Amino acid sequence: MIKFEILTPLGFTVRTSEIYWQKLITKHPDLNNFLQEIKQTLNFPVEIRCSSRDQGVLLFYLPRKDKNKRWFVTVVRKLNGDGFVITAYQTDAIKEGTQIWHK
Repeated sequence: MIKFEILTPLGFTVRTSEIYWQKLITKHPDLNNFLQEIKQTLNFPVEIRCSSRDQGVLLFYLPRKDKNKRWFVTVVRKLNGDGFVITAYQTDAIKEGTQIWHK
């Protein structure tokens, strides 16, 4: 069962399943109450970067509203025109990689 499917500003959709979401929040329990923010990260990011290690992996960034200098990051693999969530987490810095989109 699909948990969500979001159209990104780059024109492709990203999805994840309920099962994969449960695995993700088991690994990152701090995201348990932030499903909407993770979806917004994909739909309305302020920056998208291409991974410095893998050109097929994109990192979507959205600043947290309640904490200074903290970001939500959703990591996506784009394959055959579609995207799927690899992971998501919170960070205090934007990672290395080529900026491919900025709001």
